Amino acid sequence: MDALILQALNGLASASSLFLVASGLTVIFGVSRIVNFAHGSLYMLGAYIGWTLVTRFAGDGSAGPLGFWGGVLLAALAVGLIGVAIEVLLLRRLYRAPELFPLLATFGVLLIVQDLALWIWGPQDLLGPRAPGLRGAAELPLLGLRFPRYELFLIVLGPVVLGLLWLLFHRTRFGVLVRAATEDREMVGALGVDQRALFTGVFFLGATLAGLAGALQLPRESVNLHMDLAVIVEAFVVVVVGGLGSLGGAFLAALLIGELHAFGILVFPRITLVLVFLVMAVVLVLRPHGLLGAAPASAAPVASLSPAAPVIRPAPALLRRLGYAALTLAFALPPFLGDYALGVLADLAIFTLFATSLHFLMGPGGMASFGHAAYFGIGAYAAALLAHHLAAPMAAGIALAPIAAGLAGLGFGWFCVRLSGVYSAMLTLAFAQIAWSVAFQWVEVTGGDNGILGVWPDAWARDQLVFTYLVLALCTGAAFLLLRAVHAPFGYALRALRDSEPRAAAIGIPAVLVRWLAFAFAAAMAGIAGALFAYGRGSVFPTLLAIPRSVDALLMVLLGGVQTVTGPIWGALAYAGLSEQLVRATDHWRLVLGLAIVVLVLFFPEGLAGAARRWWEPRMDASSART
Repeated sequence: MDALILQALNGLASASSLFLVASGLTVIFGVSRIVNFAHGSLYMLGAYIGWTLVTRFAGDGSAGPLGFWGGVLLAALAVGLIGVAIEVLLLRRLYRAPELFPLLATFGVLLIVQDLALWIWGPQDLLGPRAPGLRGAAELPLLGLRFPRYELFLIVLGPVVLGLLWLLFHRTRFGVLVRAATEDREMVGALGVDQRALFTGVFFLGATLAGLAGALQLPRESVNLHMDLAVIVEAFVVVVVGGLGSLGGAFLAALLIGELHAFGILVFPRITLVLVFLVMAVVLVLRPHGLLGAAPASAAPVASLSPAAPVIRPAPALLRRLGYAALTLAFALPPFLGDYALGVLADLAIFTLFATSLHFLMGPGGMASFGHAAYFGIGAYAAALLAHHLAAPMAAGIALAPIAAGLAGLGFGWFCVRLSGVYSAMLTLAFAQIAWSVAFQWVEVTGGDNGILGVWPDAWARDQLVFTYLVLALCTGAAFLLLRAVHAPFGYALRALRDSEPRAAAIGIPAVLVRWLAFAFAAAMAGIAGALFAYGRGSVFPTLLAIPRSVDALLMVLLGGVQTVTGPIWGALAYAGLSEQLVRATDHWRLVLGLAIVVLVLFFPEGLAGAARRWWEPRMDASSART
């Protein structure tokens, strides 16, 4: 019994820390509708800056309460100012952009901050001092148990911060404006409120809370470069489970997640890694808007570019000829390339198909997916398991991959297509993490973290030139199949649902069925890409289903342009090609790649293909007018 009580208290301390991060994310999203991927970076900066202030200017932290606590508060304020700089210099220019474009920009910020932190503080873990006055353990009255004083402080701090935020939002003019903007930003602007100042103030508050949460981790854990991604995923889970924009919901969800972490390892040790995402999936299926969230006034897809998205028309004859010329060049080049270049070309073709399959959901379908890597990885594992356990030929593996991934898409999509916006996207992430956990923990079948080795092509295709041609042929064929679907009646029905679901339903288009089939079709095409990647690498690991792989696909689509057919091709070539070259050219490839992403988002908000179309169409119209 004593062990269970201590475990519950540990869960409460973790929940309190998680709430501090999630509350800032909740406030920012509630007003600005920005999915801030860099919020984890602000948390990490709070820890690093706090460590610097406490250890460099207060010795070992024993110089009295002012040394440690002053460093923590100054670190939180410094991170708040950094958040203001990010909002003013970058995000302020993107408030009118689609909701996923600020996500792309904040991912670029995440890469920049990671590299800057590596450059300033180095790769080693940093240990912070203990908090003055809260060292050691205290005896709990009536229970006869001893528990760390600092953990008790954190348990109390969470409800205190919740109370202070409640007072801020219900007893001050700023809070009233924030709550009004959460409900209806346009009406607040129409009443003459300076939305820029309001958004900047909200971002300062959210960033300060993230920095405070990071600095308060100094006595609990080491400061390292992986803190950002580790906390941002859980913070997103808390915000979504609690209900977007609901502070009370975030607090309740943080308690739930904290206790799940505490007891999950005791009760469900085999599924500890994915227990949080299982709970999120169950909550979103039963309560589509979270525990305390309210249905939004409009359920516009998170990926839509505008109320009236551009019409996708067949490409002009000249553009088609240029495309065929580029494709011919891709097939003509391999005999003149070395093995390394052939491998890069094959990878580019695979990533292009992967991005194109996601684009089919996001562009024509208007559905965002944060977990598309699940189908890429399932296709890879289907081929690998056949080769490893049954010694099946490569043709069988490539044939099974889209079937396995498509069936997974049918199963996951049945629930995902019934939600909209960020809720739907986060449910795709939950299912992807469940698939990743199965691959990671089912060691007897998948090999776990050791993966499956020896997944090589058949003898006739082991020559790099032959395998590259096989990849080019299959990826080109699958991409053309996706393109054909976009311009088929099925694609028109999908786009009609994206643009106006009530009108589409009025003419008899079954919304759930069409989106469900589109989800499964896109998953099957991603499965083909995954199988080819497995044969190209000769091995499969759980990382193929992990969050970073899904983020890669998302970045490729957004960089290329969501509302263009060729966007994922441009985006895959730009992102994958640039990443490949930067990793070889510099140790600071994250900094350069992050800056490139930020520049592209600022100056090419429609993506590379969208910018090319904007430049191309007026000239074509002028040429047609002259003739």
